[in-house]
Amino acid sequence: MTEKKSHYGTSTQSVWAAEEGPFPYGAAVMPIVSAATFAYPDFDTWQKVASGQASGHIYSRNSNPTVAVLEAKMAVLDCTEAAIAFSTGMAAISSTLFALLSPGERVVSIKDSYGGTNVLFEEFLPRFKISVTLCDTTDHERIEAEIARGCQLLYLETPTNPTLKVVDIERLAQAAHRVGAIVVTDNTFATPINQKPAVLGSDLIVYSATKFLAGHSDVMGGIVSGRANLLKKIHHFREIAGASLHADAAYAILRGMKTLALRMQRHNANALAIAQHLKHHAKIDSVFYPGLVSHPGHLIAARQMSGFGGVLSFTPTGGFTAVRRLLDGLQLAQRAAHLGGVATTAGPPQVTSHVELTTEERARAGIPENLIRYSAGIEDAEDLIADLDQAIGGRDRAI
Repeated sequence: MTEKKSHYGTSTQSVWAAEEGPFPYGAAVMPIVSAATFAYPDFDTWQKVASGQASGHIYSRNSNPTVAVLEAKMAVLDCTEAAIAFSTGMAAISSTLFALLSPGERVVSIKDSYGGTNVLFEEFLPRFKISVTLCDTTDHERIEAEIARGCQLLYLETPTNPTLKVVDIERLAQAAHRVGAIVVTDNTFATPINQKPAVLGSDLIVYSATKFLAGHSDVMGGIVSGRANLLKKIHHFREIAGASLHADAAYAILRGMKTLALRMQRHNANALAIAQHLKHHAKIDSVFYPGLVSHPGHLIAARQMSGFGGVLSFTPTGGFTAVRRLLDGLQLAQRAAHLGGVATTAGPPQVTSHVELTTEERARAGIPENLIRYSAGIEDAEDLIADLDQAIGGRDRAI
């Protein structure tokens, strides 16, 4: 499958990539290899594996058979050379930044990045004398100007969490490469089903595998995919810092990914139907979803995405009182700091994506306090729309 990845569609890749077998004991799926360490029959064989002269595993903090299959599958789906798995999405992001950056270097990024990423930019990287310049997310000219001043790394996220802004990956990657910078793109919202940043010029792609990739709200993980020479540095950092993914989690993510393409079709369709409905609702002030023709980034999204994703956000009329009433009235949505699962989830940034930020910091990032992030699950769209209507209007609805 790895050698013929371009010959297959994404549904076929989601099921078969890196999982052709044969697996131990004739298992139909890759088993969970939960061993912490791996034994060898003699010293010479052990030494060859440890020195990289022969394939194999030494210690699961460094590599693991089940995790390796997940990493190989991700590389196929992303059209990249390799991938590395981590214990969480933030472990993947932070490890990437700390593995590749040194004191005195500079990062250019956007103001609308995920809250945890923003904390890295505003708090942690400056402590290590790494300069960070955050630009207005949709001001491509300003971003290009800052890149031209010189930087070692350009960090993008598109669509953004939670305001669903869209960044032109290809355009900005070209600007970054002109100055020799590495391009990193958070593709969590889009997934490799809807968007392939590597094809658009991104050197590395990061994911919270906890979200759409796994898809069932029952496991945590992160993945970095991209150029092998860069991943070698990131892997070295991971094996020392220790944020490795456990085999049990890798197995759960692999199981979820078999239905990734199928699930994303429903996520995409549901989110678009809901966004179109809310766009014309009298009690909704604004709707943010790149699939809407009225969205400022729609043309870019239509060019670089094959689907617009399962997440939208919106602001109801009536301020935060209306937010609380709407959330409390939902019967087909979990009030939880999560997204990308088969069940719909909803919540405001102050308790989800940007809980680490103050009200003032969220305002500077352009995030309204009365914004609701809504991750459309795989339920029937008409049921989700009816549920939103009754919650907005305060009417009861039996389910």
